[in-house]
Amino acid sequence: MNKGWRRAVLIAVPYLWLLFFFLVPFIIVLKISLSDTAIAMPPYVPTFSLSEGWSGIQNFFSGLDFENFAWLLDDRLYINSYLSSLWIALVSTFLTLIVGFPLAYGMTRAPESWRPRLLMLIILPFWTSFLIRVYAWIGILKTEGLLNQFLLWLGVINDPLIIMNTNTAVYIGIVYSYLPFMVLPIYSTLDKMDDSLLEAAIDLGCSKISAFWRITVPLALPGIAAGCFLVFIPAVGEFVIPDLLGGSQTLMIGKTLWNEFFSNRDWPVASAVAIVLLLLLVVPILIFQRMLEREQEGSK
Repeated sequence: MNKGWRRAVLIAVPYLWLLFFFLVPFIIVLKISLSDTAIAMPPYVPTFSLSEGWSGIQNFFSGLDFENFAWLLDDRLYINSYLSSLWIALVSTFLTLIVGFPLAYGMTRAPESWRPRLLMLIILPFWTSFLIRVYAWIGILKTEGLLNQFLLWLGVINDPLIIMNTNTAVYIGIVYSYLPFMVLPIYSTLDKMDDSLLEAAIDLGCSKISAFWRITVPLALPGIAAGCFLVFIPAVGEFVIPDLLGGSQTLMIGKTLWNEFFSNRDWPVASAVAIVLLLLLVVPILIFQRMLEREQEGSK
């Protein structure tokens, strides 16, 4: 196999992966979102079938409507679910960054012999099931849980704190669950930073704090951006954490999507919800990546 064929195969592998595991499922979900609800199995009436051939394609486009997408705008439940999910994910990402950046920075400043052990401690929670880890927080945060017992024992509080079934519990669960996704990209970026830049800045009159904000933080921005994306994107569609730790007032699009699929059995509307959620996440990311590419091209 010559070099050209090897390059073509190497490039084709990720595209085939995206084709079979992203584009094809996306098209299937889009097809269901354009269908009509039915009391049957499956619970929708397909608007297009390959067995109908060209006539089926013509009928599909002639009768194409976006009724399920319009329904999302008519019902405030879906709009509130999107807005609430985006807000909770944004706050959780910010809190994860506040916790994760000092951890990553401290790891880079630790002796090199300690760093593998510190990395192991960050990755260690992944050795346990995600569901079990979330369930563990129920025992910690509930009224008679470990946290309240400890605070009562210290005398910090007189009455147990109400944390379970609130947005606070959801924030705690998301920050804990996705903290490694924030720490690892930032650590990887800071670990490659040239310390001589800080020494030069201090020699030129910068204080350590000023050098941190003017050199360390800007150089860590690629890792910060990657970590924020890795936390924000899954947090928007999170279902397990708000379902177990959040209360009935905790409204997130993941719970709404689950209810549409399994409780209401309205697959077309649920598929429309999933399509809109995907567009809300993918389009801004593509725009952001394009802006970064332009900035890099301009800096060259």
